[in-house]
Amino acid sequence: MTHDVDVARRWVVLGTSLFDDTVEGLSDADLQAPSNLPDWSRAYVVAHVARNADALVNLSTWALTGVETPMYPDAAARAAGIEASAAVEPDHLRADLTASGERLDAALDAVAEADRWAARVTTARGRDIAAGELPWMRVREVWLHALDLGEGPDFPIAADIPADLVDALAVDVLGSLCATAGCPTATVVAVDRPADAGTWQLGPGRADSGRAPQTTVTGTAADLVVWLTGRSRGEALLVSDGRLPVLPAWL
Repeated sequence: MTHDVDVARRWVVLGTSLFDDTVEGLSDADLQAPSNLPDWSRAYVVAHVARNADALVNLSTWALTGVETPMYPDAAARAAGIEASAAVEPDHLRADLTASGERLDAALDAVAEADRWAARVTTARGRDIAAGELPWMRVREVWLHALDLGEGPDFPIAADIPADLVDALAVDVLGSLCATAGCPTATVVAVDRPADAGTWQLGPGRADSGRAPQTTVTGTAADLVVWLTGRSRGEALLVSDGRLPVLPAWL
């Protein structure tokens, strides 16, 4: 799926502000506490987002110069960089987050000014993409990881996600899940969207018009996205046969 660069960049600005404000509202002790992701502290989430910004700066440089500049040297270096960043003093981590975001913003500005959005780069997962997808990659990082900094199962930050972004996330995540081996079949229905815009197919049912999915999962679009991305167990959702599908890992 190709995403509108200008729209995605607007979402990056909003999501970065939300993420940074959430981090600023956490005490030093809060940063060391567990996040909503298994085995990740909040500090680790913040470090992950900061290092992702620098990785996207690398891809922006690649797009701008044509010189191959991978996101990370390798998986071990990526993990080590995040671990080192998560271990610094909280004030240094907060400053690192802000500075890395500013570096990425400047790098994306440079790509825009040079009109290099069509340049091809390769992600850490080996996907060949146009540089115009870089803002969308950052959108997913800042908005979804902002959810991971919250407390409890209700994810109040989900209410801050713009409706058009929620829908774009739903389509993006569903597309990725459907391409994953073992994805279950279901109809996913957002009760706060018109039927023609808020009904999606999960799993093989997307390509098999001869067989309708037997399970229907219903909820608000935001609650569905939180579930589809593995950030809830679907407590807020209704399931037609009472058995919520077990999803493969999204990312």
